[in-house]
Amino acid sequence: MKKNMGTIDIVIRVLIAILIAVLFFTKVITGALGIVLLVFAGIFILTSLIQFCPLYIPFKINTRKKEENVDTKS
Repeated sequence: MKKNMGTIDIVIRVLIAILIAVLFFTKVITGALGIVLLVFAGIFILTSLIQFCPLYIPFKINTRKKEENVDTKS
């Protein structure tokens, strides 16, 4: 699995996930919409941690910079 998410992409996803979580737990968003958004927030956090978004593959999107694309093996 090749990483396809850059730093800015990761930061934006984490911030959105935090915002959704705060809105959900302060009961600003509730019900089915709140649960669906919370699931999306979890997906955003997961994809940010592994730096890979499967939805980018069909659209051939890669937000990593050229120098970030080199995966060094330690």
